[in-house]
Amino acid sequence: MLKINLKKYTVGLMLLGLLTGCSEEFLDRPPLDRITDVQYYKTTDQVLMATAPLYSGVWFGYNDKAAVGIGDGRGGTFFSPSYEMEHVRLASSPTQESVNGAWQSFFNIVGQSNAVINNVNKFADPAVPENIKLHAIGEARFFRGLAYSYLVQTFGPVPLLEDNTKVLTDTSIARNTVESVWDFIIRDIRYASKVLPASPVQKSRLTKYSAQAMLSRMFLTRAGVGSNGTRRQSDLDSAAYYAKSVIDANSFNMLPNYEDLYLTKNNGNEETVAALQWVYNGGSTYWGAQNTQQAYMAYSSSITGFGDGWGGDHGATMDILKSYEEGDKRRKATYMFPGDVYSYITEEVNDPNKPGAKIKRPLQVTTDNNGADAFKTRANIKKYVVGRPEDNDGKVVQMGTEIQTYLMRYSEVLLIYAEAILGNNASTADAGALNAFNAVRVRAGVPAKTEITWEDIYRERRVELAMEGQSWYDIVRLHYYNPTLALDKLSKQDRGTYRITPNAKVNATSWTIESVTPQFYSVNESSFFVPYPAAELSRAPNLRKEPVPYQFQ
Repeated sequence: MLKINLKKYTVGLMLLGLLTGCSEEFLDRPPLDRITDVQYYKTTDQVLMATAPLYSGVWFGYNDKAAVGIGDGRGGTFFSPSYEMEHVRLASSPTQESVNGAWQSFFNIVGQSNAVINNVNKFADPAVPENIKLHAIGEARFFRGLAYSYLVQTFGPVPLLEDNTKVLTDTSIARNTVESVWDFIIRDIRYASKVLPASPVQKSRLTKYSAQAMLSRMFLTRAGVGSNGTRRQSDLDSAAYYAKSVIDANSFNMLPNYEDLYLTKNNGNEETVAALQWVYNGGSTYWGAQNTQQAYMAYSSSITGFGDGWGGDHGATMDILKSYEEGDKRRKATYMFPGDVYSYITEEVNDPNKPGAKIKRPLQVTTDNNGADAFKTRANIKKYVVGRPEDNDGKVVQMGTEIQTYLMRYSEVLLIYAEAILGNNASTADAGALNAFNAVRVRAGVPAKTEITWEDIYRERRVELAMEGQSWYDIVRLHYYNPTLALDKLSKQDRGTYRITPNAKVNATSWTIESVTPQFYSVNESSFFVPYPAAELSRAPNLRKEPVPYQFQ
């Protein structure tokens, strides 16, 4: 018997009422907690409001800790001896809070999506335009497909659920095969690409090009599922087709300055393919409507202005630091080195001229000591750290910012296109692939290449998307068709300690990075995927049975 508690995971319409008081675009909505489904979905605004939670609160359980722990800790771009360390050591535990948080969050998204699809079909008023109904269903299927892509890449075979009401009474449901899950994902997001509009109905809403871009990622990943060493050319061709369609449409563009991607004032920028939207004070009305990343990642409360900023011992791994080329602008936007100065982030420090007094200044990342051999033992996390209220129009509170969480950026579409064109070849000098690949590199301030290999693209993805929750899923994509190489790469990632010595205490221009205690962890086939949460296994014994193909209607 499978007894996944979909009642718990189905946030449903009530979540809309819990997010009152928001003032950001489509997140602003009236109190609806006393409105039943049959009373709702009467106007265009109400139908659009029904999908708004899919952009925020239902993702909170994943975004809060698991995105860093699983996405970057397991992927080798995040290191900490105290935070999400089971993931960092590739020894994820079934009792780990973030493992359960990820599982619950993804099934929250599935449940909410299913509720929207069912309710729009069942309750939408005839006066609501057909394109708006399709828009809501398209958004729901996009997010449901995306949630399942995370589920299958994190946990392996999982149950496919389309109707929450049936699940509550159906005891025959079992987990489904990886191949079935990927078919389901492709169907969902392909549907979204057909019904969503070319231009967003509101700022930061999905479009057909958002769906096409995500399809390119899904086809690239599915190309290796069930294969034997080489990826399926048909899926690689589809990945290239959808990526090229997005490129040709000019619907998205890269921001000129990589660092600007992570400023709250640039939420909804032209590079955003899909992103989660947060409100800084969401905790005052509904815990889970705000972005908590700064609270955990900022290395000091002097940066946040509150009692959080608990990331003093969090940082980059030695492995990812070795991946940056000299002059790569992405490093400073992702990890803080001693001697870095951030003019747009204020910090509060002791006044050297007045004992007991404080002064504010642009953030200067200092060393761990002030001696002649001054160094720092962490490259602390910068990405999604946005600073104090005064740096963000007042929109920062304890454990709350509004910085959007990227689900996909246009630069990734360019790298997907290059990889899909490369395919199973050892290298390529294809003009289109090089143009796409080099656009990402040139923006970062590193030289263009005249020929690229899979290793080139893999390294480029690691530094481009570091600390955006994608590093682990790149390893999973590789593992689908070349598990030996995937396991080898993980076993060779140095996740040990190091020291960074700048050439100047302020506005440093060069650094010496030395390994202190190298540390390597291994993972094998039996432990590659994150284990199912222990609580789910206890109430869902069917999770232990062999997965079965899904019966599509």
